[in-house]
Amino acid sequence: MTAEQPKPLAGLRVIEVSSFVASPLAGLTLAQLGADVTRIDPIGGAADVNRWPVTADGASIYWTGLNRGKRSITADLRSTEGQELVRRLVTEPGDGGGILLTNQAGRSWMSHESLAELRSDVITCEILGRTDGTPGVDYTVNAALGFPSITGPTDHAGVVNHVLPAWDVVCGLYAALAISSAVQRRSATGTGAHITLPLEDTALAIAGTLGYLTEPQVNGSGREGTGNDIYGTYGRDFATSDGGRFMIVALTPRHFRELVELTGVGDAVDAVEKALDADFRSEADRFTHRKVLNGLFEPWFARHTTAEVAAALDDCAVLSEQYRTFDEVVASGLLTRNPLFAELDQPTIGRYLAAGLPAQFDGEHYRTGPAPELGADTP
Repeated sequence: MTAEQPKPLAGLRVIEVSSFVASPLAGLTLAQLGADVTRIDPIGGAADVNRWPVTADGASIYWTGLNRGKRSITADLRSTEGQELVRRLVTEPGDGGGILLTNQAGRSWMSHESLAELRSDVITCEILGRTDGTPGVDYTVNAALGFPSITGPTDHAGVVNHVLPAWDVVCGLYAALAISSAVQRRSATGTGAHITLPLEDTALAIAGTLGYLTEPQVNGSGREGTGNDIYGTYGRDFATSDGGRFMIVALTPRHFRELVELTGVGDAVDAVEKALDADFRSEADRFTHRKVLNGLFEPWFARHTTAEVAAALDDCAVLSEQYRTFDEVVASGLLTRNPLFAELDQPTIGRYLAAGLPAQFDGEHYRTGPAPELGADTP
């Protein structure tokens, strides 16, 4: 990166008072884009300072991962002195400053109104739990939304939680977008912004946009679980003869045609299509009759080894990927080959390949240095 091409958010100064996923991820994203982000924690650290996963020595891989490239200050946030430190850092004069990111809403001394008395163009982004301001986390928000009821095997009578904290991730990225947008507006108008972003609302917005909440309103009922079958098109997992497993997706007529050719069941598929008065060029018909199609394709996968299936799939247009564990992903060399990753020397953790910003700017993945030691920048 040259001096003539600074990172997009270079010059911004963000004060982050937060913990767990959404807010720290927003701060990390802003830091990767060039902002100077300072995280302020209580003395000894917030509730996430030792959160798993951890190293054999107990150092939090989680905490260091989310706080790369930031400054770290600790203060007694219950004391007048600690509160005044936060207020001073947020509202100190100068271009690019006056930005607070927090999931610790409800503190009068850190409210937008209080800070605006000291700096009229202040930008505050408060990440909340539920829409009404009461506490909520990813897993409770998800439980109330409907996804666990359609996740997991179709013969499972209960609910299945997700492992990925998807709504935390979505919320964190929305927060980074909202702050960047508020900065752009402030540059044009000179006005600050009071942003409130409930985790629950990010989940509701995405569920509505993707149709999960629209179906019951328009069609009178929501969708049922489909297990590993992809809703509305043809796609599912298949096991190989030696215990491997592949996800196969046939989104288009060409994908489906090549899957039929690969597995050698063209005559059977034609017969089924005729018997059912179906047209397998249609996504709807492929999905509707997926159980019959699954039965036709399964034997081919079951007769071949993982290596044989992988080689055959490499030579056709069918969308596919082998299921892997996290250990297998790392051992495969994928991280080494992908320029998204670069070696990072993280104190207390060690050297590892860390991801930069997924978006490339002019062919470059922006990245940060390691996470600081807790409180390293305390004045």
